[in-house]
Amino acid sequence: MAEHEDVFPAGWDELQSIRHRFISVMAQNMGLYNITETNGRLYGSVFFSEEPMTLDDMSEALEMSKTSMSTGVRQLTEASMLTRIWEKGVRKDLYAAEVDWYQSFTCVFVNRWREAADNNHKAAIGARDQLKQLQQKTKDSRLQEQINRDLEKLDYAIHYYSWLDEVITLFENGDIFEIVPKK
Repeated sequence: MAEHEDVFPAGWDELQSIRHRFISVMAQNMGLYNITETNGRLYGSVFFSEEPMTLDDMSEALEMSKTSMSTGVRQLTEASMLTRIWEKGVRKDLYAAEVDWYQSFTCVFVNRWREAADNNHKAAIGARDQLKQLQQKTKDSRLQEQINRDLEKLDYAIHYYSWLDEVITLFENGDIFEIVPKK
C-alpha cells in the first residue's frame, strides 16, 4: 500500500506537467484568435478545471490580479471561449470553458473575416467607381489603358470578396459542417 501512495503523487505531478505544457503551447498560439498569451493561459486553466471557476479561483490559479482576470474573462467570453455559468446558491460569477471549439473558432474568425472582407470589398467597389469616373473625364490614351488594367484587377478583387462572403456565410449559418463535418 505504501508503494502505491509513493507513486500516486508523482503521477499527479506528471499530469500537471502535461497540462502545463499543453496550455503553454496553446497560449503561445492564441494570437491567431487575437487573444493574448496570458489570456490563453487563463483559458487553459479554466479548460482543465473540473468545476466552473470564479475570478478569485482564476486569480489564485494564475497568481495574477483579479482585475487582470476580469479583463481576460471579458475577452474570452466575447470570443465565445468562456461561458458564464449559473449555479443555485452561488453569488459570484462562475465561468467554464466553451466545450464546442468549433463554435469558438467560428465566432472569432467569422467576425474577423467578415469585417476585413466587407471593408476590402467596399474599398474595391469604391476604387472601381472612381476609376470609371476618371476614365470618362480623361482624354489621355495611356491613362485610359492603365485604368482598364486596374479595372480588371479590381473586378478580380470584387469577385474574390464575393466568393469570400459565401465562404463566411457557410461558417455563419453552420453549413460548413455539412461539407467538413466536426470530428
